[in-house]
Amino acid sequence: QVQLVESGGGLVQPGGSLRLSCAASRIIFSFNAMGWYRQAPGKQRELVARITSGLSINYADSVKGRFTISRDNAKNTVYLQMNSLKPEDTAVYYCKAEDIFRNEYWGQGTQVTVSS
Repeated sequence: QVQLVESGGGLVQPGGSLRLSCAASRIIFSFNAMGWYRQAPGKQRELVARITSGLSINYADSVKGRFTISRDNAKNTVYLQMNSLKPEDTAVYYCKAEDIFRNEYWGQGTQVTVSS
C-alpha cells in the first residue's frame, strides 16, 4: 500500500510563495510519474504539474513560469514551489503517483488559500 502525505499548504497573500511537499511511503523512482493536482470549490480537479521518472515535466498553462515541480529521490519526496500566487490559485492541492501498472495513488490534500 502506498501512502502519500502532502504538507506546506496555508494562507498566503497575493504575490507570495509556498512550497508544497509530498512524501511517499516507498521509493518514488518506482513510479512512472508523480504530479500535483488541485480542486477549487465547485470545480473539477485539474492537473497543475507532472514529472515522470525520466524527468519529463509538464505544467498547466495557468501556472507556467510561476510554479516549479521537482523531486528528491533520496527523500522520496516531490515538491511544488509556487511563486507569484494569485487568488485563483486557491484550492486543495493533491499529490498523485502513477505506477507501471497504471494504478493511481492520491494523498489527502492540503489547502492553499491566496487572499489579502
